[in-house]
Order: sequence, then C-alpha cells, then structure tokens
Amino acid sequence: MPMGTRPAETLEGSRHPARWWHRLDDGRIQCDLCPRDCRLHEGQRGACFVRARDGDAMVLTTYGRSSGFCLDPIEKKPLNHFYPGTTVLSFGTAGCNLACKFCQNWDLSKSRDMDRMMDAATPEAIARAARESGARSVAFTYNDPVIFAEYAMDVADACRAQGVAAVAVTNGYMHAEPRRAFYASMDAANVDLKAFTDEFHVKLTGSTLSPVLETLAYLVHETKVWLEITTLLIPGRNDSDAEILAASRWIRRELGPDVPLHYTAFHPDYKMGDVPATPPATLARARKIAQGEGLNFVYTGNVHDAEGGTTFCPGCHARLVERDWHRIDGYRLTADGKCPDCATVVPGRFEFFDPGRQFGRRRVALRLAPA
Repeated sequence: MPMGTRPAETLEGSRHPARWWHRLDDGRIQCDLCPRDCRLHEGQRGACFVRARDGDAMVLTTYGRSSGFCLDPIEKKPLNHFYPGTTVLSFGTAGCNLACKFCQNWDLSKSRDMDRMMDAATPEAIARAARESGARSVAFTYNDPVIFAEYAMDVADACRAQGVAAVAVTNGYMHAEPRRAFYASMDAANVDLKAFTDEFHVKLTGSTLSPVLETLAYLVHETKVWLEITTLLIPGRNDSDAEILAASRWIRRELGPDVPLHYTAFHPDYKMGDVPATPPATLARARKIAQGEGLNFVYTGNVHDAEGGTTFCPGCHARLVERDWHRIDGYRLTADGKCPDCATVVPGRFEFFDPGRQFGRRRVALRLAPA
C-alpha cells in the first residue's frame, strides 16, 4: 500500500467537501493539500487521518468539530509581537500531516477516536465566543490547521467579520495553491522550523525541509501575515552550533533580521521519552548564536528566562517588553509600536497596552454556547 494511505473503512465524522484534490487515471484520487500527495482508494484516509475519500470525492471528516476550546495568552502560541498581553481563543481538531516522534500534543495529533468525541462548533459560534470572551484573536493550534484548512478558513472569515484576528500555529507543510488561499484568511502565523536538515525531517517527522522554507519565504515576501518562527531544540538532534548557525544565516538572508525567532525547550514525550529535556543553557546558546548573525528578536521559551523573554529595541537596545514565561512584567512600547527613547519602530502588530487587562500565565477552558 502506498505511503500515506490507510485501509478502507467505514467513515466516521462529517463529510464536508474538501478542496485541493484530483482524480488519477488508475481510479484513485490524490490529495493536493500538502507534499505527502496521498493517493486514495474508496474509503481510505490520508496520512493526516482526517481527509478521506468518500465515493468519488474527498471530504474533511473534522469540519465543525473541535477537541476543545481554551483561552490562552497570545505569548503561548508563541507570538511576542502580535498584540502582546492579549487573550487568544485556542482550539484544534485531530490528526496531523506529519509524523513527529517528539510530538508534544500527540494525544490530539495522533488521535484515531476524535471523530466521535469532538464538540460541535460552527465558524459563527466560534467567532461569537471569541468576541464575547474578550479574545483579541482565535488560534488554530494543538494540531495543525493545514489539515483542516477549509474549517480554519471559514472560522477566520467569521472572526474577521467580528473584528477578531486569526492565527495559524502550523508546521507550514503545504503546497503553493492551498497556501495562497489559506493565508489569505490569516492575520498571523507561527511556523515550526523543526530543524534545518532534511535528515532530521525525514527520520523524525516524515517530511522534508524545503516546503517549510518555501512557506516562510512566501509569508514574508508575498503576504501581510505577521510571522514568527519556532524551533523546538531537542538535545543531540537539532541543537548543534553548526545547525543553529546555518538556520540563522538563512533567516537573516532570506527573511530579514526582524522576523522573531523562538527557541523552545523540549520535554520527553511520545516516542522520544528517553531523550532528556532541553537544558536552559542550550536555549541561551542558540539565542546568542542567532543574535550574532544579526537577528534582532530572538526569544527562549518553555523556561523562566527574563533575558530571553525580553523584547529589546534594535536601535538603542532599551528593554521594551519584559516577560517571564507568558507574563509581561514591563511594557514601554508606544501604542504604534515604537521605542519611547529613540522612536525606532519595532515590527509587529501593536496597540494600546493595558497592564491590568493582560491575560498572564493562565489557561481557561471554555464551553461554547449552543448555536
């Protein structure tokens, strides 16, 4: 059986018409959403588990259903330059188009029972819940929104109508045509640059590096989507000086110095429970290397590190936004995102900051009212 397909079965879940597929001469249909290019016989699902063949068409089986809703700080996504201190309504579905052995959300991304378990939620209900809860944005997260693109795009459009922004937390592994349509609905994205070698991607994620780099370049050069990048540093796998240096140089050369880069700490999970957690010193070392290559905004995450969480002015090096994990302890940016000392513009999306209203280090489960 070709890689990326699953045996025929009785389909559970919704049968929302999927986009980005075509028929093959041998009778199969091919998914054109991501570079896995899954080719399906009747009743088969793709590698993501949620896109399936139903009759002579492809359907999305998780449209309109979620694994649950939470209110989070936007810094948790992580996004440090997108309306700092605000609340984001976070949700995901099930499945993933990668096969990361170190997945930190494997209970959702690898779930095979979620079709029967998920909460029903229309795009309009999600947008309404975000507005009523005071969320500045909605994030598609926990699993990858690429695989439920049709649902995510409809939710994003409903949110925009309510004045709520849309955020994609994603691996960036998708083809060019759906990429254009998907990001036309998004306001911000945090893309995982999981490593900077094909060997890592093939062996530990079941993917390749180049489509992710193409997504990053597309977002910077062809859209108005605010972009931040995250690399989960795994001891002995992607944390060498040489690899960090190569990635930093590519980002500086191809994307520019102002795209925020987050180095976050791995904790043993899923199929890599025998790998030790990332020492804070590794994150600090990576941050220093990236800064040395001219990147202006390099952060550390999943650790207490006030220095690594702080936004510094690229002009006069003043401390502008001081953070401890996801909590903001000091904020000096002007409402239009400038340094009050030298008037240097800090790239991002900013507005008036009220320290009394920041969400802080909380996570609040949310139940949506019936439609």
